[in-house]
Amino acid sequence: MGQLRAIDKMIDEDVPCEDVLIQINAAKGALHKAGQVILEGHLNHCVREGIEHGDADKTIAEFAKAVEHFSRMS
Repeated sequence: MGQLRAIDKMIDEDVPCEDVLIQINAAKGALHKAGQVILEGHLNHCVREGIEHGDADKTIAEFAKAVEHFSRMS
């Protein structure tokens, strides 16, 4: 959230577009990394637990949906 506020402030202060775009790219990178961490956690905890409890089909479908949502981040 801090990066987004900083970008908003940069726009309000008429910071050069190139500088704003650099910050937007940095924010996108941070969000992508956060998504990777969450997806990995989902795999290590939720998927493992679902398979251990015999819900493999449902678990795989849910994981596929999570991967689909993550892949839409661009």
